[in-house]
Amino acid sequence: MTRIARPWLLPLVPAYRLALALREMQFRTGLKPVRRLRWPVVSVGNLSAGGAGKTPLVIALARALTAHGVDVDVLSRGYGRRSRLPLLVDPHGIAEDFGDEPLVIARQTQAPVYVAAERYEAGFMVERASRQGGESAHHGTGVHLLDDGFQHRQLARDVDILLLSRADLRDGLLPAGNLRETSRAAERADVIAISADEPELGEWVRMKGWEKPVWRLHRRMDVPAADGPVAAFCGIARPEQFFAGIEGAGLHLAARMAFADHHRYTHGDLERIAAAASRGGAAVLLTTEKDCVRLGALAQNFPGQVPLKSVALRMEIDDEATAIDWLLRRIPAPNAANAFPK
Repeated sequence: MTRIARPWLLPLVPAYRLALALREMQFRTGLKPVRRLRWPVVSVGNLSAGGAGKTPLVIALARALTAHGVDVDVLSRGYGRRSRLPLLVDPHGIAEDFGDEPLVIARQTQAPVYVAAERYEAGFMVERASRQGGESAHHGTGVHLLDDGFQHRQLARDVDILLLSRADLRDGLLPAGNLRETSRAAERADVIAISADEPELGEWVRMKGWEKPVWRLHRRMDVPAADGPVAAFCGIARPEQFFAGIEGAGLHLAARMAFADHHRYTHGDLERIAAAASRGGAAVLLTTEKDCVRLGALAQNFPGQVPLKSVALRMEIDDEATAIDWLLRRIPAPNAANAFPK
């Protein structure tokens, strides 16, 4: 049964569906150009607008490929950043310059992370840096990991990994629902990644005739210990998952506050959060790593006496060795024809 988040916007869905069809026709006929980088591109994406676990999976893949001796970089949009220029992410930087997700990736991996609205420009920076040498350069050639890239089709990719959830099958198209594309778009993928907690989803994709790999993912939250009740807040696409994970760790959630995805915090927000924590008798305040990144210096000046701690989110691939071996076999050699991209 389809569940629509904003039913009052249903009259606009046909126009969105028409725009999708026009875009698909442009890519299919070559009217919308697709540019290719010299090094192979592995895309991680999803169908819905946020909240699928793309960032933790990109981090897991970057770590796994690096452990196999592969030079990896990450190409990201950098949602919400002020500059439109392609930039190399400084792990010690701020979300306003690079976006929250690229900063989390840069801080948790050894991979250089580049941000640009056109991810081709970010990849060009990486490959140019490699030719010229320098601190951020690869040692010759590498692999580009494209963060949130399933719909960014103007950059050619060699492997498309699509995260799919049970919620996607019950959702509707934007702007009334949260889907950027319908489930039929999954046919473009090379791998479908699903939560290990949703085994019936794997059966569903097989029933639909899917014969390519299905990766099963384990979502792990590293929740800090607390002596007493906790208060939690976040500005992510699916806050209920965050709150449920805290309670699943055995903590009593005395207060919770959810903000819009990618919310930029103010002193007023912090005062309201601190007041809610105080009313609930919370011993600790918990939030996500992405929210800590967006808090920036505000995190050091949190009002009240309740300490603030972040909850790390990890993604583990079931039978990771087999999955990474498959991925390594699918990654082609660098494209000599694009040795000097323009």
